Amino acid sequence: MLTMNLFHDRTSAAPSMSAPNPCPCGSNKLYTECCEPYHTGVAVAPTAEALMRSRYSAFCKRDIDYIVRTRHASTRKNDDRRSLRQTFNLTHWIGLTILKTQKGQPKDKKGVVEYVAECRDTQAQGFNVEVKQLHEKSRFVKEDDQWFYVGGELLPPVKLPGKKAPKK
Repeated sequence: MLTMNLFHDRTSAAPSMSAPNPCPCGSNKLYTECCEPYHTGVAVAPTAEALMRSRYSAFCKRDIDYIVRTRHASTRKNDDRRSLRQTFNLTHWIGLTILKTQKGQPKDKKGVVEYVAECRDTQAQGFNVEVKQLHEKSRFVKEDDQWFYVGGELLPPVKLPGKKAPKK
């Protein structure tokens, strides 16, 4: 199990295109050397996990265009942008843990990534704000050498190493 947890600054509504910051995806690389090339269209994610990480970073950076662009066309909805704006206003993403991957390598056409994304409610007050989890098994497909998010199955919260058990 690969665990990476970072705290992210949400003061900027637009993605920072060249600030020397760690990548929100938890890769221990700089954003400019990790997910930024995917966000700007300079490169495409080579694996399903790389796409998952870049989508998580796009949520942290509030990059609606990237999130919509990397969702498979068959699963896009007319209100995706409105829903994403609401999510951005209510959620402060604080860490990503990749639990498991199945296939999703450069030569594969399908892949699955199970992950936990931790967040806090931006409307909550006080010092003891509860950390929430999004635990999902996400499905990806590769078409024309590009990975796309198809959908996912929400799973119950899990205890992550070094963390308190989440409330159910």
